[in-house]
Amino acid sequence: MSDHASDFVLQAISFDTLEGWKDDDPSGLFEVMRSCRRQITDVKPYRTGSLGLSSEDLLPLLAAAEDFTPSSPASARGLFETHCRPFLIRRKDGNSGFVTAFYEPDIDVSERPDEIFRFPFYRRPDDLIDLDDANRPAELDKAYAFGRLHDGRVAAYPDRRAIDQGFLEGRGLEIAWAKSKVDVFFVHVQGAARLRYEDGRIGRITYAAKAGHPFSAIGKLLIERGEIDRAEISMQAIRAWLARNPERVDDVLWHNHSYIFFRDAPVADPKAGPIAAAKVPLLAGRSLAVDRMIHTFGFPFFIRGESLTHLDQGRPFRRLMLALDTGSAIVGPARGDIFTGSGDMAGERAGTVRNDADFVILIPNAAAGRFD
Repeated sequence: MSDHASDFVLQAISFDTLEGWKDDDPSGLFEVMRSCRRQITDVKPYRTGSLGLSSEDLLPLLAAAEDFTPSSPASARGLFETHCRPFLIRRKDGNSGFVTAFYEPDIDVSERPDEIFRFPFYRRPDDLIDLDDANRPAELDKAYAFGRLHDGRVAAYPDRRAIDQGFLEGRGLEIAWAKSKVDVFFVHVQGAARLRYEDGRIGRITYAAKAGHPFSAIGKLLIERGEIDRAEISMQAIRAWLARNPERVDDVLWHNHSYIFFRDAPVADPKAGPIAAAKVPLLAGRSLAVDRMIHTFGFPFFIRGESLTHLDQGRPFRRLMLALDTGSAIVGPARGDIFTGSGDMAGERAGTVRNDADFVILIPNAAAGRFD
């Protein structure tokens, strides 16, 4: 385990003592695992996080799942029991893990701007460059993965306020226009959306890049300003506050300097989830965004949130999931974002998830020996 992982330990446990495991049905994961295997073997392996687990470590499990059709929930669990060992991620500060949730919004859009459709989704600009230790200016923090190359000089890219005030206008970067600046902002937070055009066509956009500035949660800002009680914070509460205070919307949104650029994502199957960072379609209720600096895409995690009950008809959330996405707010070894699906109902489910949870990572047998 590398230095980056020194604030937590992996504690070997058994499936027998994993509360909720025997009630779960992970059968739906097998198709997604096949997609992950194709991505790793035919395109390129996922980047290895600081925990040190690689795509190579994952392949024996994915190979076992390739031609496996579970005949029952028990047989689905059995494949994981045979090929993996569970490890509880235990933070050294004693705090439990924490989950939130995300979804794919449905947004009404127009191909052309007018008095109603005024707020654009932008493609990646050509003066936005990837930064690394070789080309990052000394004045920019290491957290900046993107910057602006202009007249041979690299600097921070203009932030949300500058872009909202017209920095990118006239460059032909608009994918489509929405009716609401707040809707556009929350698509930036979610990282993807289904676009419903006026002629009935359905499009999809997904994350392409960002301006590079750190993400700042506007919910935290509204709590600190005393506008929303900490116990009441949710996406719904934030949206309601913004609707009640239209004259203060810009001030609050511009507090988050981060700005997201998108690319068109073909809609091969409207029923399939969006394709996110792991380059495979997300499966509602079974896909997890994790900190990719620590974890590696494709690995299974069993998430147990005793206080998270509204996703499973009043029962505690106890599900096997695959790490398939990431996000700038998802930081830490036991921090995850649950994908709840597409559309308004999925948004209602996602918006109120803020719960403590245990994170158990399933490590294929050959690699598991390194963590004993």
